[in-house]
Amino acid sequence: MNNIIFGPIHSRRFGKSLGVDLSPGKKQCNFDCLYCELEPAKTMTGQDEVLSVGQIVEAIKKGLQEHEDIDFLTVTANGEPTLYPYLNELIDEINKIKGSTKTLILSNAATIDEPKVQEALLKFDEVKLSLDCATQSCLKKLDRSHSGIEVEAIKAGMLAFKKRYSGALVIEILIVKTLNDKAEEIKALNDYLLKLQPTRIDIGTIDRPPAFDVKPVSYEELLKISHWFDSTLPVYIASRKKTQMNASGYSNEQILDTLRKRPLTMEDIEVLFDEESQKRFQNLLKREKIKSVETNGVKFYKKA
Repeated sequence: MNNIIFGPIHSRRFGKSLGVDLSPGKKQCNFDCLYCELEPAKTMTGQDEVLSVGQIVEAIKKGLQEHEDIDFLTVTANGEPTLYPYLNELIDEINKIKGSTKTLILSNAATIDEPKVQEALLKFDEVKLSLDCATQSCLKKLDRSHSGIEVEAIKAGMLAFKKRYSGALVIEILIVKTLNDKAEEIKALNDYLLKLQPTRIDIGTIDRPPAFDVKPVSYEELLKISHWFDSTLPVYIASRKKTQMNASGYSNEQILDTLRKRPLTMEDIEVLFDEESQKRFQNLLKREKIKSVETNGVKFYKKA
């Protein structure tokens, strides 16, 4: 039962998080993504190795006793957590024992159009859904979705869920070189996300050894891709590990123009702006030419 719980993991966005794995024994997923760090496995529409709600709740209770001050219980799986058949009952039981701890689920969104899945997800404090592709051909090639899973059903399901959901809805897009980094794929995502209006959009790339021979994009490429999204969308660049970028000099006008096109976090500013430009940035901030906006735990700076 110990492997049901993992962590705690510390993150700036979610604080101290304790993981809950609904499929600790093996990969059970309706996707077999090219970038997944788990071994390739046959896709499925439901779990064939199922833990009881009691087992999971007992493990969570022990985890919460062992680790104090947990900010989030993060429900995930070796695969897709919404394939767990008792998710609705499980979240009811978690909500009885969680106290002030918040709940988060990480899902690939393949089942988001199913009413029973939506009913369960409505009971989480935060929901993070993956959306690597807004076209069917990309979904099949990159996420290698199970037969019958349609990207248009996913998109319609997300829109229906967003109308009902009052918590924070975060969308995660993982960019893979040559697969979903082209302008036409990003345009399809952008057009859809303007309709969805999620709380935050995280764009990242591969940072763990993938199951297949696919490559990450650089921070510089992620930054370029971020500019292809509408500047009103709260796009957060979540990967900085591979940056070799040299900081550049920016005039006041260039700083304001940059922030008008794409609001940036302090981490982005530290990567992009040289020391003098950072001083100019701070001066503009003091003069209220720049303002900060916090979106679901991430502070963005934009032109006032």
